[in-house]
Amino acid sequence: MARQNIYDNEIFFEGYKKIRENEANANDLFEIPTLFSMLPDLKGKSVLDLGCGFGEHCTRFVASGAEKVVGIDISERMLEVARKENSAPEITYLNMPMEDISQLSEHFDVVVSSLALHYVEDFADVIRNVYDLLEKGGVFIFSQEHPLCTCHSGGDRWTRDENGNKLHVNIAHYGVEGERELVWFVDHVKTYHRTFSTIMNTLIQAGFTIEEVIEPLPTEELLKHYPQYEDLFHKPDFMLVRVCK
Repeated sequence: MARQNIYDNEIFFEGYKKIRENEANANDLFEIPTLFSMLPDLKGKSVLDLGCGFGEHCTRFVASGAEKVVGIDISERMLEVARKENSAPEITYLNMPMEDISQLSEHFDVVVSSLALHYVEDFADVIRNVYDLLEKGGVFIFSQEHPLCTCHSGGDRWTRDENGNKLHVNIAHYGVEGERELVWFVDHVKTYHRTFSTIMNTLIQAGFTIEEVIEPLPTEELLKHYPQYEDLFHKPDFMLVRVCK
């Protein structure tokens, strides 16, 4: 099966990098703080980062006391940046799609994945492999685009008033799972939609205990600085899940 490696596309890579450099991006304001708030104590632990990208999280895991960190990513371009800007003796970076993690011979105390699983077609297989790679009592924490976002399959996401203000989000085909194609810097970016219940039941069937689910929303304080994120009350951008083996 050909696996999408959109992050090695020059136009996509530069566009994505520009978004991440914007201090008001949703990743920095919502997804990353929530992800790190869900982590266990990492002191002396081994961590696997699925879809590690530029490796910023890997260095934070080490700073939090992790003894060993393995970051994998399908994009060699992302890993070039990671090795250059976010290297440490405790970190190993591997050019590997997360669908191939069964090839790893070691086990981990913590597995983390930030905004990568919605690019995976066979979610159940990856989840089973994560379960097998975790030590007993190990924790898996992941974020993904919210299912209310991944179901989008074209057209305007919003219904607006005559002044262009967002009134409500347009939802269609939420119950139809599978591939979605969107334009994000380039054409034909593939993501995969799964319902909330499919995500939860896949985790349960793999043997995990669900410990926490968070759909980050803006605080009043944050809205004073970034009023544009008021629209998250219509639909959260992200869903984050913590499960235990």
